[in-house]
Amino acid sequence: MATSIARFSRRGVASTLIRRWFAAEAALAMQTEPPKPKLTVSPSPSLDRVKWDYRGQRQIIPLGQWLPKVAVDAYVAPNAVLAGQVTVWDGSSVWNGAVLRGDLNKITLGFCSNVQERCVVHAAWSSPTGLPAETLIDRYVTVGAYSLLRSCTIEPECIIGQHSILMEGSLVETRSILEAGSVVPPGRRIPSGELWGGNPARFIRTLTNEETLEIPKLAVAINHLSGDYFSEFLPYSTVYLEVEKFKKSLGIAV
Repeated sequence: MATSIARFSRRGVASTLIRRWFAAEAALAMQTEPPKPKLTVSPSPSLDRVKWDYRGQRQIIPLGQWLPKVAVDAYVAPNAVLAGQVTVWDGSSVWNGAVLRGDLNKITLGFCSNVQERCVVHAAWSSPTGLPAETLIDRYVTVGAYSLLRSCTIEPECIIGQHSILMEGSLVETRSILEAGSVVPPGRRIPSGELWGGNPARFIRTLTNEETLEIPKLAVAINHLSGDYFSEFLPYSTVYLEVEKFKKSLGIAV
Protein backbone atom coordinates (compact mmCIF):
# COMPACT_ATOMS: atom_id res chain seq x y z
CA MET A 1 0.00 0.00 0.00
CA ALA A 2 2.82 2.40 0.95
CA THR A 3 4.75 1.58 -2.20
CA SER A 4 1.77 2.39 -4.44
CA ILE A 5 1.22 5.72 -2.64
CA ALA A 6 4.89 6.60 -3.09
CA ARG A 7 4.70 5.72 -6.80
CA PHE A 8 1.70 8.04 -7.37
CA SER A 9 3.36 10.87 -5.43
CA ARG A 10 6.48 10.62 -7.62
CA ARG A 11 4.33 10.83 -10.78
CA GLY A 12 2.51 13.90 -9.47
CA VAL A 13 5.75 15.67 -8.57
CA ALA A 14 7.24 14.87 -11.99
CA SER A 15 4.19 16.18 -13.87
CA THR A 16 4.21 19.35 -11.77
CA LEU A 17 7.88 19.95 -12.55
CA ILE A 18 7.27 19.42 -16.28
CA ARG A 19 4.40 21.93 -16.30
CA ARG A 20 6.50 24.49 -14.45
CA TRP A 21 9.36 24.02 -16.95
CA PHE A 22 7.07 24.60 -19.99
CA ALA A 23 5.55 27.66 -18.33
CA ALA A 24 9.01 29.13 -17.68
CA GLU A 25 10.08 28.50 -21.30
CA ALA A 26 6.93 30.20 -22.60
CA ALA A 27 7.48 33.24 -20.35
CA LEU A 28 11.10 33.53 -21.51
CA ALA A 29 10.06 33.35 -25.16
CA MET A 30 7.50 36.12 -24.68
CA GLN A 31 10.14 38.35 -23.10
CA THR A 32 12.75 37.85 -25.83
CA GLU A 33 10.37 38.00 -28.85
CA PRO A 34 9.82 41.59 -30.17
CA PRO A 35 6.24 42.81 -30.03
CA LYS A 36 4.31 42.40 -33.26
CA PRO A 37 2.91 45.59 -34.77
CA LYS A 38 -0.80 45.95 -34.53
CA LEU A 39 -2.66 45.74 -37.81
CA THR A 40 -4.75 48.81 -38.38
CA VAL A 41 -7.47 48.69 -41.03
CA SER A 42 -8.08 52.06 -42.62
CA PRO A 43 -11.75 52.83 -43.16
CA SER A 44 -12.93 52.73 -46.74
CA PRO A 45 -13.38 56.20 -48.25
CA SER A 46 -16.86 57.50 -48.72
CA LEU A 47 -18.32 57.70 -52.20
CA ASP A 48 -17.97 61.46 -52.38
CA ARG A 49 -14.24 61.20 -51.73
CA VAL A 50 -13.41 58.69 -54.45
CA LYS A 51 -10.86 60.16 -56.85
CA TRP A 52 -11.02 58.76 -60.35
CA ASP A 53 -7.78 58.35 -62.24
CA TYR A 54 -8.08 58.89 -65.98
CA ARG A 55 -4.38 58.56 -66.78
CA GLY A 56 -5.05 55.22 -68.45
CA GLN A 57 -7.49 56.83 -70.90
CA ARG A 58 -5.78 57.86 -74.13
CA GLN A 59 -7.72 60.00 -76.54
CA ILE A 60 -5.36 59.70 -79.52
CA ILE A 61 -3.72 56.30 -80.10
CA PRO A 62 -1.10 56.04 -82.88
CA LEU A 63 -0.70 52.62 -84.49
CA GLY A 64 2.59 52.09 -86.28
CA GLN A 65 2.99 54.84 -88.85
CA TRP A 66 -0.65 55.93 -88.57
CA LEU A 67 -1.58 58.84 -86.34
CA PRO A 68 -5.17 60.15 -86.06
CA LYS A 69 -5.57 63.61 -87.59
CA VAL A 70 -7.95 66.05 -85.94
CA ALA A 71 -8.72 69.51 -87.33
CA VAL A 72 -8.07 72.52 -85.14
CA ASP A 73 -11.71 73.47 -84.72
CA ALA A 74 -13.03 69.90 -84.42
CA TYR A 75 -14.28 68.80 -81.02
CA VAL A 76 -13.26 65.41 -79.64
CA ALA A 77 -14.57 64.58 -76.18
CA PRO A 78 -11.96 63.83 -73.50
CA ASN A 79 -13.11 60.21 -73.12
CA ALA A 80 -13.48 59.45 -76.83
CA VAL A 81 -10.91 57.19 -78.49
CA LEU A 82 -9.37 57.70 -81.93
CA ALA A 83 -6.93 55.01 -83.07
CA GLY A 84 -4.93 54.55 -86.26
CA GLN A 85 -6.07 55.82 -89.66
CA VAL A 86 -8.69 58.31 -88.49
CA THR A 87 -9.26 61.76 -90.00
CA VAL A 88 -11.62 64.24 -88.35
CA TRP A 89 -12.32 67.25 -90.55
CA ASP A 90 -13.21 70.85 -89.71
CA GLY A 91 -16.30 71.57 -87.67
CA SER A 92 -16.99 67.93 -86.89
CA SER A 93 -17.42 66.47 -83.42
CA VAL A 94 -16.87 63.14 -81.68
CA TRP A 95 -18.86 62.89 -78.49
CA ASN A 96 -18.37 61.15 -75.15
CA GLY A 97 -17.49 57.47 -75.19
CA ALA A 98 -17.33 57.14 -78.98
CA VAL A 99 -14.64 54.90 -80.48
CA LEU A 100 -13.22 55.38 -83.99
CA ARG A 101 -10.92 52.41 -84.56
CA GLY A 102 -8.94 52.71 -87.76
CA ASP A 103 -6.53 49.87 -87.14
CA LEU A 104 -7.39 47.92 -90.30
CA ASN A 105 -8.54 50.61 -92.72
CA LYS A 106 -9.30 54.32 -93.03
CA ILE A 107 -12.06 56.19 -91.21
CA THR A 108 -13.02 59.68 -92.36
CA LEU A 109 -15.40 62.04 -90.57
CA GLY A 110 -16.33 64.84 -92.93
CA PHE A 111 -16.95 68.55 -92.48
CA CYS A 112 -19.56 69.53 -89.88
CA SER A 113 -20.52 65.91 -89.18
CA ASN A 114 -20.92 64.38 -85.75
CA VAL A 115 -20.59 60.97 -84.13
CA GLN A 116 -22.58 60.98 -80.92
CA GLU A 117 -22.24 59.17 -77.60
CA ARG A 118 -21.08 55.54 -77.40
CA CYS A 119 -20.85 55.02 -81.15
CA VAL A 120 -18.38 52.51 -82.56
CA VAL A 121 -16.90 53.14 -86.00
CA HIS A 122 -14.64 50.46 -87.47
CA ALA A 123 -13.26 49.44 -90.84
CA ALA A 124 -12.42 45.92 -92.05
CA TRP A 125 -9.51 44.76 -94.19
CA SER A 126 -11.76 44.18 -97.16
CA SER A 127 -15.43 44.17 -98.01
CA PRO A 128 -17.18 40.96 -99.17
CA THR A 129 -19.20 43.03 -101.65
CA GLY A 130 -16.12 44.33 -103.47
CA LEU A 131 -16.90 47.92 -102.44
CA PRO A 132 -14.31 50.04 -100.61
CA ALA A 133 -13.68 48.70 -97.12
CA GLU A 134 -12.89 52.06 -95.57
CA THR A 135 -15.54 53.91 -93.56
CA LEU A 136 -16.53 57.29 -95.01
CA ILE A 137 -18.86 59.69 -93.20
CA ASP A 138 -19.27 62.68 -95.50
CA ARG A 139 -20.23 66.27 -94.63
CA TYR A 140 -23.32 67.31 -92.63
CA VAL A 141 -23.99 63.79 -91.37
CA THR A 142 -25.49 63.08 -87.95
CA VAL A 143 -24.79 59.65 -86.46
CA GLY A 144 -27.06 58.95 -83.48
CA ALA A 145 -25.85 57.59 -80.16
CA TYR A 146 -25.00 53.89 -79.71
CA SER A 147 -24.72 53.26 -83.44
CA LEU A 148 -22.31 50.78 -85.04
CA LEU A 149 -20.71 51.56 -88.39
CA ARG A 150 -18.39 49.13 -90.12
CA SER A 151 -16.84 49.65 -93.58
CA CYS A 152 -19.81 51.66 -94.83
CA THR A 153 -20.24 54.86 -96.83
CA ILE A 154 -22.56 57.68 -95.82
CA GLU A 155 -22.94 60.43 -98.39
CA PRO A 156 -23.54 64.12 -97.51
CA GLU A 157 -26.56 65.32 -95.53
CA CYS A 158 -27.84 62.13 -93.91
CA ILE A 159 -29.21 61.21 -90.50
CA ILE A 160 -28.44 57.85 -88.90
CA GLY A 161 -30.83 57.15 -86.05
CA GLN A 162 -29.77 55.94 -82.62
CA HIS A 163 -28.82 52.28 -82.11
CA SER A 164 -28.48 51.73 -85.85
CA ILE A 165 -26.12 49.17 -87.38
CA LEU A 166 -24.52 49.60 -90.81
CA MET A 167 -22.64 46.52 -92.02
CA GLU A 168 -19.82 46.08 -94.52
CA GLY A 169 -20.31 47.63 -97.93
CA SER A 170 -23.60 49.36 -97.10
CA LEU A 171 -24.25 52.70 -98.77
CA VAL A 172 -26.49 55.53 -97.58
CA GLU A 173 -26.97 58.03 -100.40
CA THR A 174 -27.28 61.76 -99.93
CA ARG A 175 -30.27 63.38 -98.16
CA SER A 176 -31.53 60.13 -96.62
CA ILE A 177 -32.71 59.28 -93.11
CA LEU A 178 -32.36 55.99 -91.28
CA GLU A 179 -34.75 55.42 -88.40
CA ALA A 180 -33.55 54.52 -84.91
CA GLY A 181 -32.70 50.85 -84.38
CA SER A 182 -32.31 50.10 -88.08
CA VAL A 183 -29.99 47.38 -89.36
CA VAL A 184 -28.54 47.78 -92.84
CA PRO A 185 -27.22 44.41 -94.15
CA PRO A 186 -23.92 44.11 -96.04
CA GLY A 187 -24.04 45.65 -99.50
CA ARG A 188 -27.47 47.25 -99.01
CA ARG A 189 -28.03 50.64 -100.70
CA ILE A 190 -30.29 53.31 -99.25
CA PRO A 191 -31.41 55.49 -102.21
CA SER A 192 -31.29 59.28 -102.06
CA GLY A 193 -34.18 61.21 -100.51
CA GLU A 194 -35.82 58.25 -98.77
CA LEU A 195 -36.68 57.18 -95.23
CA TRP A 196 -35.71 53.63 -94.29
CA GLY A 197 -36.05 51.68 -91.05
CA GLY A 198 -36.41 48.27 -89.44
CA ASN A 199 -34.37 45.11 -89.12
CA PRO A 200 -33.41 44.57 -91.86
CA ALA A 201 -33.90 48.13 -93.11
CA ARG A 202 -36.79 48.58 -95.56
CA PHE A 203 -38.20 51.48 -97.53
CA ILE A 204 -40.85 53.47 -95.62
CA ARG A 205 -41.54 56.59 -97.67
CA THR A 206 -40.01 59.41 -99.67
CA LEU A 207 -38.81 62.46 -97.74
CA THR A 208 -40.42 65.82 -98.33
CA ASN A 209 -38.45 68.83 -99.43
CA GLU A 210 -38.80 70.40 -95.99
CA GLU A 211 -37.37 67.30 -94.30
CA THR A 212 -34.33 67.21 -96.57
CA LEU A 213 -33.65 70.88 -95.81
CA GLU A 214 -33.69 70.17 -92.07
CA ILE A 215 -30.92 67.54 -92.29
CA PRO A 216 -27.95 69.95 -92.64
CA LYS A 217 -29.55 72.32 -90.12
CA LEU A 218 -29.40 69.58 -87.48
CA ALA A 219 -25.69 69.02 -88.17
CA VAL A 220 -24.99 72.75 -87.92
CA ALA A 221 -26.90 72.99 -84.62
CA ILE A 222 -24.85 70.16 -83.13
CA ASN A 223 -21.72 71.88 -84.42
CA HIS A 224 -22.67 75.05 -82.54
CA LEU A 225 -23.35 73.00 -79.41
CA SER A 226 -19.94 71.35 -79.67
CA GLY A 227 -18.42 74.84 -79.75
CA ASP A 228 -19.69 75.43 -76.22
CA TYR A 229 -18.07 72.19 -75.06
CA PHE A 230 -14.89 73.03 -76.94
CA SER A 231 -14.52 76.36 -75.13
CA GLU A 232 -14.94 74.65 -71.76
CA PHE A 233 -12.42 71.89 -72.45
CA LEU A 234 -9.29 73.61 -71.17
CA PRO A 235 -5.76 72.18 -71.05
CA TYR A 236 -4.15 71.03 -67.82
CA SER A 237 -2.58 74.36 -66.87
CA THR A 238 -3.43 77.74 -65.35
CA VAL A 239 -4.45 79.35 -68.62
CA TYR A 240 -8.08 79.32 -67.51
CA LEU A 241 -7.20 81.85 -64.80
CA GLU A 242 -6.03 84.32 -67.41
CA VAL A 243 -9.18 83.65 -69.41
CA GLU A 244 -11.34 84.43 -66.38
CA LYS A 245 -9.42 87.65 -65.75
CA PHE A 246 -9.87 88.69 -69.35
CA LYS A 247 -13.62 87.98 -69.20
CA LYS A 248 -13.95 90.00 -66.00
CA SER A 249 -12.11 92.92 -67.58
CA LEU A 250 -14.69 92.88 -70.38
CA GLY A 251 -17.57 92.70 -67.95
CA ILE A 252 -18.50 89.12 -68.88
CA ALA A 253 -19.88 87.01 -66.05
CA VAL A 254 -17.66 84.05 -65.27
